[in-house]
Amino acid sequence: MPTPHPSRPPSPPPGGIPGESDESLAARLTGSTDDEVGHCVALLIARHWQPVHDYAVICLASPAPLAAMVASAAFHQVFDRLTLGEPGTALRPRLLLTVRDTVRLWAAEDRVSAALPELHKPAGGRGMRAAATLVPENRRLAQRSFEGLVPAARCLLWHTEVEAEPLGVPAGLLGMDPDTASRTLEEARDKFREGCVRAHRDLAPTDDCRFYNRLLDVPIRRGGALLPDVERHLDDCRYCRDAAVQLGQVENAPGVLLAEAVLGWGARRYVDSRPGRAGHAARTKGSARHGGGRSAGSGRRRLLSRIAAPVRRAPGGPRSSRALRTGLGLVSASLLATVLGVSLWSHGDGTAPAASTGASGTRDTAHGAGSEAPSGGSAAPGTALPSPSTEEARLRNIAAGLCLAVRGEPKAGAATALAECSSAWSQRWTLEDDGLLRSVADPGLCLDSHADAGVVVLGTCAEAGDERGPDVRYDVGARGELLPRWGEGLALTSASPQADADIVVKVGDGTAAQRWAADSASVTPGPLSVAGPGTPSARGAAPPDVTM
Repeated sequence: MPTPHPSRPPSPPPGGIPGESDESLAARLTGSTDDEVGHCVALLIARHWQPVHDYAVICLASPAPLAAMVASAAFHQVFDRLTLGEPGTALRPRLLLTVRDTVRLWAAEDRVSAALPELHKPAGGRGMRAAATLVPENRRLAQRSFEGLVPAARCLLWHTEVEAEPLGVPAGLLGMDPDTASRTLEEARDKFREGCVRAHRDLAPTDDCRFYNRLLDVPIRRGGALLPDVERHLDDCRYCRDAAVQLGQVENAPGVLLAEAVLGWGARRYVDSRPGRAGHAARTKGSARHGGGRSAGSGRRRLLSRIAAPVRRAPGGPRSSRALRTGLGLVSASLLATVLGVSLWSHGDGTAPAASTGASGTRDTAHGAGSEAPSGGSAAPGTALPSPSTEEARLRNIAAGLCLAVRGEPKAGAATALAECSSAWSQRWTLEDDGLLRSVADPGLCLDSHADAGVVVLGTCAEAGDERGPDVRYDVGARGELLPRWGEGLALTSASPQADADIVVKVGDGTAAQRWAADSASVTPGPLSVAGPGTPSARGAAPPDVTM
């Protein structure tokens, strides 16, 4: 016999809920006259009875009169808690949870289940009694995030996403005006996603899972591709695969995700039974909130399909491990100034002097004498270092041929990305001799690879001795890698070799995608070398663009 699905009741009126808020009605259950209490109880039951009864039918797998008994018991329990001072906001999910727990409790009591045979159904009470947990493990992050929201946020999310009701319905339940409800809903969606990301980090079983936290979040949120080593990690880590699916559903199927995370048992049947669901357009049709104008569905659908059925590596194949972060060897600050500052940052006089391959960083007062670089790109010894405070350059990714740029307005927290190389201020950087990379667009901001957990952003510059000093300083690998000082074995790269790809931190692997060259903002980029041909100064270029 198929499991009963409750028939869809009529859709709620688009104008919302008239009268007092749920919180106001709940507050009047205490200290009021019997008539007032009866009035409040009647209004609350009228608002929530049908969905609560529908879910009781699902939990019992039977439309028998027992469903009404369960629904009535759930209301009685919740009202009792309201009289003890619990808030009356977000009543719907609380009532539904009480229905689920009531059915399970009654089914577990032999005397009760003997008196109520409808509790014996395998798809109903008996199945719930036997289940180890009613909420699946792969929805734990969403469950934790939803529970951490304020009641008003839970109410708005539940009624708009799960119940598929117009915004006016939860706004009426909360006593909010439409504009306030709309703003609060957007904040709730953002907080819910942030909570899922935070839960993934806080509950991570390994350091690798914590390391990949934002490298997993950002591409899914923006609809881009995952880094190859993140994909390899997902092949091996079920915890992170489950997290990736949940993060994708936050954008594309939040109603199903919320129902499964909060109710668990019968969640999809409940979602399908909602009267507003028939005309509820899925967000995968290009309406994702953070798509940035991209087609929101395509990238995320490809990602989720890859996560759902990962391809396992053959035994003995290369593994993604934090152990790869060791053994790269960091170059000293003086060599950083030698490699980037000497041959790659343009000189104010239009030349780029050669540098010694040694780490001593000695200066030659006869600037330019004997500074011609060998044709093979090796360094000539004894050349002068440029003044770190005055030299500007672009950072060009070797694999992509694109330059590191600030996305949008230069400010603390602004993202960085690959962009077509140009003379824009957003692509200009200066080198400090202690490894600091400073933005020319705003000299008070530096390249911060630690503030956003794996995603490189602009951050306020910090002194070398400060706690944040290593976050904005870099050493240079032997082949031009930019190696953050705060973490051994890490390197800067891009999420993909395309324009607008995020700049991120990943485990160093020595590939061209992790190698960078510096060149003048006004000339054709040249290869990374310790000594290079003279280049005109970036300061002699035409007035730059102000956007990427």
